[in-house]
Amino acid sequence: MLRGEIIDLLDEFEKRFGRERNLIELESGRVIFVGDTHGDIDATGRIVDKYLKAGNRIVFLGDYVDRGPESAENLNTLLRLKLEHPDDLVMLMGNHEGRKAFEFQPSDFWDGLDSELRRRYAAVLSRLPLAVSTSNGIIALHGALPDVETLEDINKIAFGSPGWQQATWGDWQESEAGYPDKDMFTGRPRFGEGWFNEIMGRLRKNVLIRSHQPNIRQVIYNRRCLTIFTSSFYRSSVPGRTVAIADLGKEIKTADDLVIETI
Repeated sequence: MLRGEIIDLLDEFEKRFGRERNLIELESGRVIFVGDTHGDIDATGRIVDKYLKAGNRIVFLGDYVDRGPESAENLNTLLRLKLEHPDDLVMLMGNHEGRKAFEFQPSDFWDGLDSELRRRYAAVLSRLPLAVSTSNGIIALHGALPDVETLEDINKIAFGSPGWQQATWGDWQESEAGYPDKDMFTGRPRFGEGWFNEIMGRLRKNVLIRSHQPNIRQVIYNRRCLTIFTSSFYRSSVPGRTVAIADLGKEIKTADDLVIETI
């Protein structure tokens, strides 16, 4: 896209979706949850061709840029599709959309922008919502569960705050730990099964669908925490480019009640 077209796209997106709440609530239909795409425009294209149709909602779980070779194309395509299909496509925020809050690596997309475009992209992406809640027991976000008492409290999480870092940057570990610590190498907030059970109980949800963390088993915590990836960047460490599909007319108690497909 030409520079002027990018500015126009960002302006229109900010005008139409700048007031979205942090929590998007879905009550009916069929929902396709998509993990990190990280500049994999081919994966995004396959998802749109296969699933963007009547009766479906597509929820992208964040991390649209960096690592992959076509970050700008991937992100701009998704922004345009959101404008064209506002009710059928949800874009959540991942940590790679949080450049306005902090710097991170790798950041090849951000490092390739001039200062004006970096500022405009960062401002627009900082307003993306954080989580999706469904009427049949699912909560979906990018990283880990934030320290909130109710679902409504997710709407009170400020960009860049500790709760925001938990939701966009947090990892899970297969331990019984009930309280968060930090990974000594990455600085990411890190949580165990005790924390998972406590927050899921507060939110009255059965299953968490998330992405972000390629070094963990796909299903943990009594099959209630599902991690998916949809970028070819992770093919060496995770099983294929996967999506999770939920029928909102059916109660979801564990990940076994979802359909996992490879694209």
